[in-house]
Amino acid sequence: MKSATIARNYAEALFLAGEAAGDAAVERYGRLLDAVSGAIQADERIAVALDSPRVAKATKSALLARALGGVAPPEFVRFLQAVVRRGRQGLFGEIAHEYQGLVDVKLNRVHAGVTLPREPDPGLEREIVDRLGAAFGKEIRAHFRADRSILGGLVVRVGDRVFDGSLRRKLAVLRRRMLTGE
Repeated sequence: MKSATIARNYAEALFLAGEAAGDAAVERYGRLLDAVSGAIQADERIAVALDSPRVAKATKSALLARALGGVAPPEFVRFLQAVVRRGRQGLFGEIAHEYQGLVDVKLNRVHAGVTLPREPDPGLEREIVDRLGAAFGKEIRAHFRADRSILGGLVVRVGDRVFDGSLRRKLAVLRRRMLTGE
């Protein structure tokens, strides 16, 4: 089985457990899963300890329980321990990604990459988010970045769809029309 499919199955299992515990738990589990995944990526010692075949699975489970004891609900810790028991700890990052996708669907939100020619001020960010929310009918989680090469306007990417309202593209279209005589 592909790792994405396996990660999706684990994410769905945790998502169902979160739904059973309530909507607040769904988002909390997502934050915790991101934190665990980030900690593993940030600290090589954690990754080595979890991936090492020399460290017993029971020891790995005990380490997780001790590290997350006062921070995470027991059912979340048990989920992580189950992943480790099955030798799938290398998938924590993918599980976190898949889980966030499930949360986004449940909460009716989408992520949009917005490229502008300069860094936007907070007022412009709010206006863009509001307009995108009205256009898509969903809550928008915008991720802004600056790219001077677009000259003006903006480029929005939502999923695999790109809406290019940049001045660079408009000039390219105008140039093509002038050269072809359209």
